[in-house]
Amino acid sequence: MSQLKSETSKEFNFTKGDFERVRALIYQRAGISLAESKQEMVYSRLARRLRATGIVSFGRYLDDLEAGRLGEEWESFTNALTTNLTSFFREAHHFPLLADYLKGAREQPITIWCSASSTGEEPYSIAMTACEAFNSLTPPVQIIATDIDTNVLATAEHGVYGIERLDKMSPERAKRFFLRGKGDQEGMVRVRPELRKLITFKHLNLLADKWPLTGHFDIIFCRNVMIYFDKGTQRKILTRFVPLMKPHALLFAGHSENFLYVSDALKLRGKTVYELDDRRAARDKQ
Repeated sequence: MSQLKSETSKEFNFTKGDFERVRALIYQRAGISLAESKQEMVYSRLARRLRATGIVSFGRYLDDLEAGRLGEEWESFTNALTTNLTSFFREAHHFPLLADYLKGAREQPITIWCSASSTGEEPYSIAMTACEAFNSLTPPVQIIATDIDTNVLATAEHGVYGIERLDKMSPERAKRFFLRGKGDQEGMVRVRPELRKLITFKHLNLLADKWPLTGHFDIIFCRNVMIYFDKGTQRKILTRFVPLMKPHALLFAGHSENFLYVSDALKLRGKTVYELDDRRAARDKQ
């Protein structure tokens, strides 16, 4: 009885059919495969969009969305359903390997693509690692940081965080790379401008026909992104990564992702770190 009361007390009616439409639309738009268990999450996040647009039913909202009657709402729809869980130096075992690679690189500048930058902690962690590897705030590194969510990109570009985000960072590293806020900015920190200059932020949908990228990369970070895609979408994206990788490039994946089951153009270099399989990659690039 309590469950029935909870279902009927919702602000908006949200049917199984509505949920299936949302699943189909976000898959088509962003390649995200929503599990059936995500129905409550979808309701919670999209209910905010109904309030913002003044629409009183999910059916009408989805009809207007598909018909193009809501202006830029596709962007807000996609942003609402994108999960952005991140932190500075997340999956810390990757960064010493990154530092070693940077120190041993023969060509400069070293180009790095962070393909799911979220609110910026990952690309800034890459930039800090580069500064430490070269003992300089102006290392020979160029970082492109992209994300499908325009809201988190704006946060990343701003580079301002609550000081609690640095709790797991050493005091020395925090002091070197962040400026503490004062007055009405008390309790906030901003990344140093030298760090910010190393990164170019761009909006990019990994499912888009064209990516706003040029050249080839020494390093690609694609961590904790593929878990939201089905195997076919993963294979499509990895196939497009291969021609963008220099011969000795590294591809960093998330701790629960295994690209060997998706692409035979890659081979394992370390814990969730991949490099090109020379023979297969050569065929793919032809």
